[in-house]
Amino acid sequence: MSSVTIKGLGVSDGIKIGKAFVYKPVQHSSRNDEPIAEDQIEEELERLSQAKQKSYEELMALADRTKAALGEEKAGILSGQAKLLSDPAFYPKVEQHIREKLSRAENAVQTMVDHFASRFESINNAYMQERAADIRDLGRRLLGHLYGDQQPSLAELAEEVILIADDLAPSDTVQLNKQFVLGFVTRAGGQTSHTSLLARSLGIAAVVGAGDAIDSIRDGDQLIIDGGQGLCLLHPEAADVERYRKLQQEEADRIREWDKFQSQPAQSKDGVRVETAANIGTVQEAETAAERNAEGIGLYRTEFLFMNSKQLPDEEEQFAAYRQVAEYMGERPVIVRTLDIGGDKELGYMNLPKEDNPFLGYRAIRIGLDRKELLLTQLRAILRASAYGNLNIMFPMISSLSEWRQAKQLYEQARQELMNEQAAISDQIQLGIMVEIPSAALQAPAFAKEVDFFSIGTNDLVQYTLAVDRMNEKVAYLYDYFHPAVLVLIRQVIEAAHQEGKWAGMCGGMAGDPLAAPLLLGMRLDEWSMESAAIAKIKKTISHLDSRDCKRLAEELLKLDTPEEVRERLKQYRNQTSPE
Repeated sequence: MSSVTIKGLGVSDGIKIGKAFVYKPVQHSSRNDEPIAEDQIEEELERLSQAKQKSYEELMALADRTKAALGEEKAGILSGQAKLLSDPAFYPKVEQHIREKLSRAENAVQTMVDHFASRFESINNAYMQERAADIRDLGRRLLGHLYGDQQPSLAELAEEVILIADDLAPSDTVQLNKQFVLGFVTRAGGQTSHTSLLARSLGIAAVVGAGDAIDSIRDGDQLIIDGGQGLCLLHPEAADVERYRKLQQEEADRIREWDKFQSQPAQSKDGVRVETAANIGTVQEAETAAERNAEGIGLYRTEFLFMNSKQLPDEEEQFAAYRQVAEYMGERPVIVRTLDIGGDKELGYMNLPKEDNPFLGYRAIRIGLDRKELLLTQLRAILRASAYGNLNIMFPMISSLSEWRQAKQLYEQARQELMNEQAAISDQIQLGIMVEIPSAALQAPAFAKEVDFFSIGTNDLVQYTLAVDRMNEKVAYLYDYFHPAVLVLIRQVIEAAHQEGKWAGMCGGMAGDPLAAPLLLGMRLDEWSMESAAIAKIKKTISHLDSRDCKRLAEELLKLDTPEEVRERLKQYRNQTSPE
């Protein structure tokens, strides 16, 4: 049988060789639209209520297991589905459909799931499409209980396989046992899906979006998947197996080599030190960052504390979380970003207005300056927690000096209140801004006279500079932090900081990309913040570099005309300095 190459999106690195297991959960496609009698309504509502309760208990148990293994942020995906069961926009509509349409519970669930999921799927926004996936996953669970079907359990797999599926819901993915599930390939999915996020967190090789080509895969077929390249080889030739086994060994050797640098400082060959920090969203991730020898927290995304709560967390709840992070990190600096909600991150209980273009709308610091009590409460909690560690504060989405000055004024107000209350607070807190809007980058020389530091958020800076929605697959090819216009802005921010004796960091995806390391070192970036898992790899990359050579390289790269030219030159330089 000849070898077949199937292409998809590589969303979680890893090369795996094994046999296929085709996962086919029970589908509920048959419908019985014959209406029930009015005296059967209460019976159907009771059946629905029992299915709801069983679904809730299952989801919360899964969320608890996920929290223990992966932290609150990942567990929030499952608890978020559980919350849908009490969402007034969803569950009461199912009950209403039974009453008004005299519909069976199964039909009511399927109808309302299709209705709401279709609405979300029609919105060209990754967050909304994930909401659609959550609703369909929840609907499948409810229907399973209503039909009395026993769904196959991925947690019960007892042999090594590569999983093949149309799609994997988050509740499927968190049950995967790394001992037996070598990796997975799905028909659907994208880079930013919850399933892709969980695959990376679990360390399971994954290729998604492979399309109808997976229909040719049968149980027991031999496969090779390359999660980095987004490839799946069906019926590989002996030569392919041998080649990929060598690549597997090289991959394992690289990981062992990276691990050697875990406890070492990030230092170039000529002795230039930079700070490697971690991006976190939860207290548990701070613990992981500390264990992996992160030199600090360059970005604490406090919005996850809000997103995993049914109501606005009060000052005491926030204080407890910030204090824990401060204590985990000890003397190491922690940059706490104030609430960055809006755009692709929603909070139902805040009743934020629906917007045609939420990324350019009412979000982040704009909400904080409008709802001052919200920001003041958070600032008070951070200030109180500062007595237990080395906390600093960063304001997101600052576009003008006037916004910065208003935010700083609220900080001073919160500080004065606490001093009047004789609360213990640090007198060493630094205040900075996240540079993610071109106007802030262009005005960096003026900002640098007033702020203590800059942290460059490349994810949004690229999006706003290039007018590219990074969640939109149709234009994703235009999203590139190696674009010359982006590089000019990054250099301007770093130089403006140094001109005033301040420091500049980066907390976007670019900071964790080894290919970008020579460029950022050459630009004299001071602090590099990334996912904890990438720290050792970046430290090793920097150890091979000479900062003087990198400075010359950066000057050369800033003269190039296209991102493709920049990327190609960086690849050449990588091969010269650290061939692997």
